[in-house]
Amino acid sequence: MTLNTDIKTVFAPNGVLRAAINVGNPILAREDASADGASGVSVDLARALATRLGVPLELVVVKAAARSVQVIEENHADVGFFAIDPVRGANIAFTAPYILIEGAYLVAESSPLQDNRQVDAPGHRVVVGQGSAYDLHLSRELQHAQIVRAPTSPAVFDVFVEQSLEVAAGVRQQLEASAHKHKGYRMLPGRFMVIRQAMGVHKSRGEHAARYLAEFVEEMKTSGFVEEALKRHGITGASVAPEQDTGS
Repeated sequence: MTLNTDIKTVFAPNGVLRAAINVGNPILAREDASADGASGVSVDLARALATRLGVPLELVVVKAAARSVQVIEENHADVGFFAIDPVRGANIAFTAPYILIEGAYLVAESSPLQDNRQVDAPGHRVVVGQGSAYDLHLSRELQHAQIVRAPTSPAVFDVFVEQSLEVAAGVRQQLEASAHKHKGYRMLPGRFMVIRQAMGVHKSRGEHAARYLAEFVEEMKTSGFVEEALKRHGITGASVAPEQDTGS
């Protein structure tokens, strides 16, 4: 990758790279008062990009995936970290994914549900984080079950319990952690989707910016940076995404 003045201006027109960091997904980032508000794999990638561009980094910390999209669309952030989805792709140019995360279902121990395919049935209420990748995916896929939206992904389990719902949907590790803390709950086997987590930039920044970011992500994967970041932050259950040909 080569750096020129133009690309630095495109990504950081005010001389600072503003990165939207969603702490609602603990696989990617978590709140950290000792580290500019957040730490995690996405923060490490944002810091590496700022270093590459030769500009300071400013974290725009949000607590929901939908808000990450919003701050990019409203030009309150320059780059962000998202699950790839065609709805979000209307205004955001995604890179190829850098990690893959499983989406899974949680139910009460007493639930008759034993298989993911049984979830989509009349009378079943499935709670998801509003605007999350799971919300967008299940809104398209579920034909019979009702979707209930929690304010954020971390609030899914609480809403699931408080409203005595049939199914909770979200990041496998996040739901497993809740099941381990509270007796009487279990995960359904397997997964209902694979979430492809990518970096993204608003399409108004142009094709050159999108291509530069895509090449940056591929370099971070092939160099081992992403894998090392996952290990450093103790993340399990997520894998480095396969390499992609950026066409450069």
